[in-house]
Amino acid sequence: MRRAISGSACLLATLILACPWAKANPQTQLTPEMQQKIDKVAVDALAKTGVPSASVAVVKDGQVAYLRAYGNARLDPTTPAKPEMRYSIGSISKQFTAAAILLLQEQGKLALDDKVGKFIPGLTRANEVSIRQILSHTSGYQDYWPQDYVMPLMLQPVSAQKILDTWARKPLDFEPGTKWQYSNTNFVIAGLIVEKVSGEPLLQFLRRKIFTPLNMKSVADTDKAKLGDTDPTGYLRFALGPPRPAPKEGSGWLFAAGELAMPAEDLAKWDISIINQSLLKPASYREFETEVLLKNGLGTRYGLGVDVRSDFGHRSLSHGGEVSGFTSENVVFPDERAAVVVLTNQDAADASGAIAKGIAPLLLASDDPATPEKLAQARKIFEGLQHGAIDRSLFTDNANFYFSEQALKDFASSLGPLGIPEEFIQIRQALRGGMKLRVYAIKFPKTQLSAWTYEMPDGKLEQYQVAAQD
Repeated sequence: MRRAISGSACLLATLILACPWAKANPQTQLTPEMQQKIDKVAVDALAKTGVPSASVAVVKDGQVAYLRAYGNARLDPTTPAKPEMRYSIGSISKQFTAAAILLLQEQGKLALDDKVGKFIPGLTRANEVSIRQILSHTSGYQDYWPQDYVMPLMLQPVSAQKILDTWARKPLDFEPGTKWQYSNTNFVIAGLIVEKVSGEPLLQFLRRKIFTPLNMKSVADTDKAKLGDTDPTGYLRFALGPPRPAPKEGSGWLFAAGELAMPAEDLAKWDISIINQSLLKPASYREFETEVLLKNGLGTRYGLGVDVRSDFGHRSLSHGGEVSGFTSENVVFPDERAAVVVLTNQDAADASGAIAKGIAPLLLASDDPATPEKLAQARKIFEGLQHGAIDRSLFTDNANFYFSEQALKDFASSLGPLGIPEEFIQIRQALRGGMKLRVYAIKFPKTQLSAWTYEMPDGKLEQYQVAAQD
């Protein structure tokens, strides 16, 4: 458990996937150009990976701006995916369990620095491991499901206590707080703590305190039973073979670590609550979003059930998810009031991550009115460099010194063979050293590059560099 096309264009798209279904909020309607770019990202990712379907939600300006489903939710009989269908979100469920703990802390019923043994005695070194450490994967408890497939044991039902008796009574993999290691076992512990402290089943608590207040109407508990006939089938592949129906885990294995399924729109509502900080108290959101540090001061890039990162130069809260037959990706940019939700119905595949990564920079593009002009200029300069030529009137004396005869030869010999870019977009803008920094992503069929410029107040370029993208 790890973590739009219409009309005649749609007829062409059916060569690789079914015509997509879409809904959009008219108050925050994305431009047709933006919609087409999002659709292309999703269509290309499904065609490249062979994943049967994807359901996408886009949040812009703190509202659901776009909902679209692509491909086939079921292959036999062929059933097109629709935005209202529920997909398993896998380990994205962990942030809901973390939120339940934070809600109980707000009620004064526990504290993040309480030891696990106060609530679940008998586990290895339970009186030394804190709740904060289990929610941040710094506890040392061994993961019970690192595999990307369902083992024979997992086809049978299990209790949460049995999982802990088997995996959380082993010696710790490391001293608490000294390393970061992803472990589903941590969240089984957290789920049992929620149930013991609240006095009710975890899903009942989540529904009462989170799903109902946020109007998340279609959440399902796939720990109890598989999704119904109106929802997608989960698939797997053996190597490059055809999609085959994935087995369903036995009841109990997903508890608190990956049990939830929902439409992309419901998960987007949760993302909006994070952006608006509308459900938890401000202090709880600070705990949720703050990177946990190890005892040696090293950062983990993880908060409480959520990755805490910088993506495309913007603060992001994200998490991926995988259970049998499904993978997902959820990325929130709180400062930009934007988010991307991608749910897919095949496991051990990265279509969800690729789609999210492709959509995010489109949402984060600058509103600077000069951006289109500067983007066109940057692309023209790149095309010139592919041929070893530049318009020196565009550059400062320092930049013209940098673009020596040898430099131009190297630019031409390394960039020229790449041909025409499939995509050239601005992904970031900032100020530095009295200049305006613009960062571009350049996509070719087999490689991706980054280019960045420093622009002086008079419009001349002090720098234009190109490098391979990580």
